[in-house]
Formats: sequence, structure tokens, C-alpha cells
Amino acid sequence: MQPDRFKHYIGIDWAREAHHVTLVDHRGQRVDKVFIAHSGQGLSQLLAWLEGRGVVPASTAVAIEIPRGAVVETLVQRNYSVFHLNPKQLDRFRDRHNPGGAKDDPLDSFVLATSLRTDMALFRPVPVDTPDLVHLRELNRTHDELRKDHVRHICRLGELLSGYFPQMRELCPRLNQRFVWDLLEAAPTPADAAKLDAATVQGILKARQVRKLDASGVLAKLRAEPLVLAEGAPAALARHALVVVEQLRVIHRLREQTVRQMREVLGRLRGQRPRPDKPSDAEIVESLPGVGPVIAAAILSEAADAVARRDSHALRAYAGTAPITRQSGKHRSVGMRRSCQERLRNAFYFQALGSLRGDPACKRHYASLRAAGHSHPRALRGVADRMVAVLVAMLRAGTLYDITRRKAALPGDTGIDPGSAAHGPGPDGIEAEVMDQAEVMDQAEDIDND
Repeated sequence: MQPDRFKHYIGIDWAREAHHVTLVDHRGQRVDKVFIAHSGQGLSQLLAWLEGRGVVPASTAVAIEIPRGAVVETLVQRNYSVFHLNPKQLDRFRDRHNPGGAKDDPLDSFVLATSLRTDMALFRPVPVDTPDLVHLRELNRTHDELRKDHVRHICRLGELLSGYFPQMRELCPRLNQRFVWDLLEAAPTPADAAKLDAATVQGILKARQVRKLDASGVLAKLRAEPLVLAEGAPAALARHALVVVEQLRVIHRLREQTVRQMREVLGRLRGQRPRPDKPSDAEIVESLPGVGPVIAAAILSEAADAVARRDSHALRAYAGTAPITRQSGKHRSVGMRRSCQERLRNAFYFQALGSLRGDPACKRHYASLRAAGHSHPRALRGVADRMVAVLVAMLRAGTLYDITRRKAALPGDTGIDPGSAAHGPGPDGIEAEVMDQAEVMDQAEDIDND
């Protein structure tokens, strides 16, 4: 429906417990306002309230700050045209109505309604996602929460071990390897480590497929001179550490379970091809270098609207790869975009980091940015920005990633070299510099690369 065909405009100031709703007509005059609870009964009251004022869903536009949730889905299912707006833009619109800076929830709902009437081009229509995309989005956010919990518990375990058993930290400073958890359970205190036999250690290393360490070396580290603590302190701290280890095991198991579910949903999305001879969006995204199920889930779910519209500008903004330019008179500055979708930013950051280990064109682009004096994070954002453009081009053409079609590829580059990272520094000399960062990505996304 065309903007000038709407007869009513609704602004909803969303909150966790209740919502302020304002109804205006096509001239921008307030018709009425209402305060409803965030509940099934409250949403039913809202629909009855609108019906009682002669509001026809097909000729009504709704403005809200969030693009999903019970309120949005209730209205979309009733055939209302729902649009969402960035909260920062709402701040600017509010200044038009009240330059003094006053703010309250009823005012915000009125500002949303009138701004939608006058500036609809700045609002985004709320997309209707498929059940698989909704499921994938929740799985991605669940995995992200579990990843953060994993990092928090690793830090907690490190702090405990530093206080009474620093020898254990020397085996694996990051403490995210399960063989360390096994060793800690077998010998939770330095006194227990002194009694540990080589056969037990070797069995743990073999079970976890750890080849860089041997039993004698592990025992030598664990039996180093311990810290001198008050009587009973090592045992008490060890009990706390074992609780954290058990929590880490639960988190690790839940992450594995979540990723298995991601793979199942991605499998269904791969089968949803627009044409039999064209790959699906999921297949195209997964063909990018450095993309596993976790990164693919983030791209497909957190940027579903931009991916569906093949909108390069929106995807760059959501991912935070598009820089922000500020210019006034002779002054001009270009900086990092801070306002973006954090999960999507992390996904493209790790994708760019992973692509350096096997994609010649990405490695060369990264090297050129570093040679120009850019920092490592800035260079990675440059690689990610280039990959966003490549992804949108692939989506528009309906083709999978092919290194030979990249303009940055040299005549000798015939494809991705899966063994480049294992053979040391390449000709551009960047492998050693990014290896530690790539290892961090592997450990942060270790399940992603299973």
C-alpha cells in the first residue's frame, strides 16, 4: 500500500511490562491514546480498542522501535503494516516536537505515529520471517549467551588457579581445553598432583588427543614448588574450582547441542532453493571462506531482512563494516561504526579472520591494508567489508563462492588452499601475525569448526 493511502497511523512506545499507544489520523491529529499491559489480555484489549475507533488494518500503518516480538507479530498477523525505527532516529524526531529535551512515553508514541506519517521513507517495514529463521535466530542468540558464559567461567577458573595452583595454568593459559579440566579433576590440589602417576596423565592426554604434551612434561609442571597458603585454603579453593569445571562441562555440552540444532535448521534452509538450478541463500552464505554453522546462523538470522533484499548498504551498516564519515567545512574524519548489530559484527569479524587462513584474495587485501599502516582490527574490518560486497553479489547472481572469479585473485590462484595455514608464513608474510588471532577464533568458535 502506498503511504498516502493510509488513513490511520499508530505509534507504540514498547516496554517490558506495558506499552503506550497513540492513534493519529492522516492529517497528523491525535485521535486517542491508550496504555495496555504486555500480556495476552492486554494485546486483545488493544485490538478491540482499535476496532472500536473504526481502524481498518489494511489502511493503517504502525510504528515501533523493535522489529519483532509479541506486539509486532500480533499486529502483522492481523494484516497491519508495521514499520520499525532505530531508537537514535526517534531521538532526533522527538526534538522536532520538543526542542527543550522533554521526554515521556506517551510523547514517544505520538512522535512515532506522526513521524511515520511524514517520513515513512526512513522507516523499515517489518519482515515476516519463516519459522526456520525464527528458530535459527533464537539458536544463535542462545549460543552467543553460552559463549559469554563460557568465557566468564574460564576467567573465574583462571582466577582461582592463580590463587592456589598456578602450575595448572602453565599447561594451557586459556584453560579452555578439556584435558585441563580432566587433570584438575584427577588432581585438584598440588598435594594431589604429587601423587599423580604417569599412566593416568597419559590416559587423559590420549583420550583428549593432545599430542603437544607428554606425561613426563605435564607431571614436571604440576609438581613444581607450590604456593605457601594457610592450612585448608588449597582444599577449599579446589572445591570451588571443581564446581566451576562442572559448570564448564555443562556449558560445553549445551553449546554442542545448540550447534547440532543449528546444523539441522541450516540443512532445512539449504533445501529451500528458489529454483532447482540455483543455490539457496544458506548454501551461498556457507560457501564463503571462514564460515561454519555458527557464523552462517548469525548472518542468515540477524540480517535476514538485508539478505532477503540483497541490500549491500543495510548489511554493511548492520555488520558495522561501513565506516562513519563526519565532514564540516575543511574538517573531515572517518571512523569506525559503533552502532551496529553486535552478533553480526562478531560473525563477519570471525569470518574475515578465518578467511586469512585459506583464501589468497583475502590474505592479499589484508596485507595491503596493513602495509598502508592500518591496525590489525581495521584491516580485518576492511576484509569483512569486502566480503559483504562479495556476498551480496553472490546472492544477486545466485552463485556460490569461487575464488577464480575474484578480481583480486592472481592468475596462479586456482582456489582456496586448505593447507596454507599449516605450512607456515606465506609469501605475503602475514600468517605468523594472524595465527594467534586465528587460534583465538578457533577456540571461541571451536564447535563451529568441528
